[in-house]
Amino acid sequence: MSAFDWLNSEAFTAFGQHVIWSDMAGNTIGLAALALGWRRSIWTWPAQFLSGLILVGAYASAQLSGGVGKQLLVIGVALWGWRQWTRGRQQAQDGSIAVRFATWRERGLLLAGTAAGTLAVGLLFSAVPALSWNPWPDAYIFVGTLAAMVAQARGLVEFWFAWLLVDIVGVPLAFSSGLAFSGLVYVIYLALVLWGMRDWWQRSRAATAALEGAPA
Repeated sequence: MSAFDWLNSEAFTAFGQHVIWSDMAGNTIGLAALALGWRRSIWTWPAQFLSGLILVGAYASAQLSGGVGKQLLVIGVALWGWRQWTRGRQQAQDGSIAVRFATWRERGLLLAGTAAGTLAVGLLFSAVPALSWNPWPDAYIFVGTLAAMVAQARGLVEFWFAWLLVDIVGVPLAFSSGLAFSGLVYVIYLALVLWGMRDWWQRSRAATAALEGAPA
């Protein structure tokens, strides 16, 4: 048995759902990556890179070509985000990654890019059924994940809002696709997202207050 075959073999069955090793391992590492992102650790990016590599196999086994494409993008953005955080590592006074709210221009660009990207990818998935059996939700998650990672790489608090919106669709889609562990992890993601959102929000406000109180 090859490593690919083993990763896509069944790990266990729970409540009638078959859980495969790649789905479980990739999403467990992805969960750790999100927790590391909340802690503003640079290790969030190699964790996301490894998670993407493993989940390529999981989505391929479920014949979700769109999911495979998403994970390939995750791998690419993880490398870019790693570089961004390495370059900006000393921005905060404690030596960690500085976080802030996006400007209205940045929010507009993020929303417009996400909407246009979802439309384009959804039309592509609809025109080529082999890419996805559920084109519009898959396109929404595909582009939403990319938008969230870009916002994270830039240290924007809105990164957490993007993940929250992805989770709303990701949970039911994962379960209906037979990736039960992905669905479970998306539920745990939701709790981490709310926690991380609160932490980054407070840090952003504290940083703003410190700048406003600094002597001219």
